[in-house]
Amino acid sequence: MTDSKYFTTTKKGEIFELKAELNSDKKEKKKEAVKKVIASMTVGKDVSALFPDVVNCMQTDNLELKKLVYLYLMNYAKSQPDMAIMAVNTFVKDCEDPNPLIRALAVRTMGCIRVDKITEYLCEPLRKCLKDEDPYVRKTAAVCVAKLHDINAQLVEDQGFLDTLKDLISDSNPMVVANAVAALSEIAESHPSSNLLDLNPQSINKLLTALNECTEWGQIFILDCLANYMPKDDREAQSICERVTPRLSHANSAVVLSAVKVLMKFMEMLSKDLDYYGTLLKKLAPPLVTLLSAEPELQYVALRNINLIVQKRPEILKHEMKVFFVKYNDPIYVKLEKLDIMIRLASQANIAQVLAELKEYATEVDVDFVRKAVRAIGRCAIKVEQSAERCVSTLLDLIQTKVNYVVQEAIVVIKDIFRKYPNKYESVIATLCENLDSLDEPEARAAMIWIVGEYAERIDNADELLESFLEGFHDESTQVQLQLLTAIVKLFLKKPTETQELVQQVLSLATQDSDNPDLRDRGYIYWRLLSTDPVAAKEVVLAEKPLISEETDLIEPTLLDELICYIGTLASVYHKPPNAFVEGGRGVVHKSLPPRTASSESTESPETAPAGAPSGDQPDVIPAQGDLLGDLLNLDLGPPVSGPPLAASSVQMGAVDLLGGGLDSLMGDEPEGIGDTNFGAPPAAVTTAAAPARLGAPIGSGLSDLFDLTSGVGTLSGSYVAPKAVWLPAIKAKGLEISGTFTRQVGSISMDLQLTNKALQVMTDFAIQFNRNSFGLAPAAPLQVHAPLSPNQTVELSLPLNTVGSVMKMEPLNNLQVAVKNNIDVFYFSTLYPLHVLFVEDGKMDRQMFLATWKDIPNENEAQFQIRDCPLNTETASNKLQSSNIFTVAKRNVEGQDMLYQSLKLTNGIWVLAELRIQPGNPNFTDLELSLKCRAPEVSQHVYQAYETILKN
Repeated sequence: MTDSKYFTTTKKGEIFELKAELNSDKKEKKKEAVKKVIASMTVGKDVSALFPDVVNCMQTDNLELKKLVYLYLMNYAKSQPDMAIMAVNTFVKDCEDPNPLIRALAVRTMGCIRVDKITEYLCEPLRKCLKDEDPYVRKTAAVCVAKLHDINAQLVEDQGFLDTLKDLISDSNPMVVANAVAALSEIAESHPSSNLLDLNPQSINKLLTALNECTEWGQIFILDCLANYMPKDDREAQSICERVTPRLSHANSAVVLSAVKVLMKFMEMLSKDLDYYGTLLKKLAPPLVTLLSAEPELQYVALRNINLIVQKRPEILKHEMKVFFVKYNDPIYVKLEKLDIMIRLASQANIAQVLAELKEYATEVDVDFVRKAVRAIGRCAIKVEQSAERCVSTLLDLIQTKVNYVVQEAIVVIKDIFRKYPNKYESVIATLCENLDSLDEPEARAAMIWIVGEYAERIDNADELLESFLEGFHDESTQVQLQLLTAIVKLFLKKPTETQELVQQVLSLATQDSDNPDLRDRGYIYWRLLSTDPVAAKEVVLAEKPLISEETDLIEPTLLDELICYIGTLASVYHKPPNAFVEGGRGVVHKSLPPRTASSESTESPETAPAGAPSGDQPDVIPAQGDLLGDLLNLDLGPPVSGPPLAASSVQMGAVDLLGGGLDSLMGDEPEGIGDTNFGAPPAAVTTAAAPARLGAPIGSGLSDLFDLTSGVGTLSGSYVAPKAVWLPAIKAKGLEISGTFTRQVGSISMDLQLTNKALQVMTDFAIQFNRNSFGLAPAAPLQVHAPLSPNQTVELSLPLNTVGSVMKMEPLNNLQVAVKNNIDVFYFSTLYPLHVLFVEDGKMDRQMFLATWKDIPNENEAQFQIRDCPLNTETASNKLQSSNIFTVAKRNVEGQDMLYQSLKLTNGIWVLAELRIQPGNPNFTDLELSLKCRAPEVSQHVYQAYETILKN
């Protein structure tokens, strides 16, 4: 009777009976009982209660019984660690058993018991087994070291097992060498930084000697280890290649691929002029061809590897085209892979053969395969120029078959052929246009539209053809919509008089009626191009296109080099590096091919910026996200920073914590003048509430009206106001764009903001908060956006500010860090405010006070500046400065120079005194000289910038 009887028992008092049988004196009964226990364990019953009884059965000479007990032990040691210690003595004893099979069994089981408590007891038996006289025991012990390292790496290192493993590489038995290499490779993989496999010519020689005598899996371990070695010169590389080449004729495909990997890697170091290089190329072809006679799954793996090899060295298989011809009974995955390799090997010598084969495939029944075959014909045309004409006529023959999917694929590839060979095969366009109605796939429709747009001047009814596509514009896929938009704009630039209405229609559909951001953006770009500069539009849209390359689907060279190092592994099947699909703590080492010999290319590192390149005007003040976030979240939570005493109302509504939930009620009344913006035309760079009426003009009012985007800009009397700048671009704030500037009018500071919603969803619940800053700037009221901000809508609003917030010196001094919250997220940005908005209205000193203060401030606090190219007379300069609260205290003329003595006061009470020298009426001297004195000299640079800004604007 077979062992199946052990799985059929249904007794109720089973555990109790098994316990009695396990303690029986009869050996046969014991063995039967252990088999029953293992059977119960296998079907998932809990038999851990029998642990002590099973462990007692270990004291036996019967190898079969011992194996069964060890199997039980491996399974339950983890759940019964205290009991497992009972077995340690037996392990120690078994490791000294005269039978090498029992010694090996004991050491193998020790490695599988993953219990930390007992690992230290196993070190001594393991050390003995590593030096055992029997090679079978030594090879088993080598693998055990790798398992033990996985449980407790520190213990293995402290006990010196790694050094013993390294010594085993020089063992006399090839299987011991192979297992030692496997164990060291495994450990090295989990610790990439450790240089465990420190290979040198001597150890490589030992590995190559062992290679001929060990089992096939041993050979794979050794070959993989060799692949990680870097020979010191081409002679050593050649010597290794010569000794690895015999492995190519091995029956096991894994050994063959591992040998190919080593040879492909070391060939990099061989000179192409060597006779041996040519010999090696010839030797590599037959084993790869042989792999294709295996079963389909193995064929597929081989083909994926061959695909990489052909991309790296096409000359290896250039004469073997026929083996990649498709067989009728190949599975589809093998067919597609073979087709890919056929195209890679196509050359002028074999193109006739390849085309005949591909034309045959295009009449197959498998739709996927036929599509790929038609595409392949197009790729051959692009790759082998001499065959282009033959390929085009083959494609035309296929179009005449009127098989829908064949026609569509043919049109897609003909578009690429036009891109590769312009002005050569355009005579076929008429044939393509006949098949317009049968196109129902997006890619084919897009290709046809591209052809019509690109060659509109040769097609009499191009506008009718494109108009037929426009009828169902919204039902088309994005790919077709984008292509149609571009094609109609091309048509308009080639035939402007006949297609005005058509271009207006498509621009309107793309920008107003579409919710696809890519399509809208492209529509607006074309719209503005056509409106501002039709000549530039022509240069951009009708620019000469670069020829497409012959191989657009080649793997990127550095990735290809890395994948060659992984031939025969999953990475070579996925065509992805291991770190793209291997998860977990194991470090994946990046591998690369050795540098080619006699390589003369030297790569220069690109310089960060050319010498003498002008640096930006404004310093980069955007802080690290972490710092800004930390500061903004701690706002007003700690004690105030030492500085000017704060007013009692230092915490305002605007400083509500942005991440809290108390912002839902922050919406107030709608600010005046903000309503729904009519987007009849693309938005100008800044859309104001009082935009000219013609911005909202209907589309049909003619191209000249449509594209007239000029608008008058009003001027503001009083303190100088800088034009609005974009502070937070939409790309960084999920579609919210914030532009703004700072103003000061009649003693109050405000931040004038323009919020634009460039997202596809409505924005609500706006709030704003400032980080601590040098002058205590803070919102004096909540940010009020009354109506929800719809997509494509812009609102303008003014946020009043005060200077009673928390103070912290910033770098630069006028840096302001801002957080804005809405229903989507919280966004952070930095901006620089101009210092003149902090100049107060009572900043005029009397003369005596000015003189006394000037003398009192130490001379080292005086800073000198020049304001270049500023041809102003004294009165104009004085008036400009006074409008921004810089007051002239006194004026005198010294040797034809006007001297203005001026004072200003900042919101925090700091006084700044100035002397401004002007040479009136002298056109040769347009530079002004400015001297500033202040008790806080770090302010001077920013005051000078304010002077320059006010006087020059």
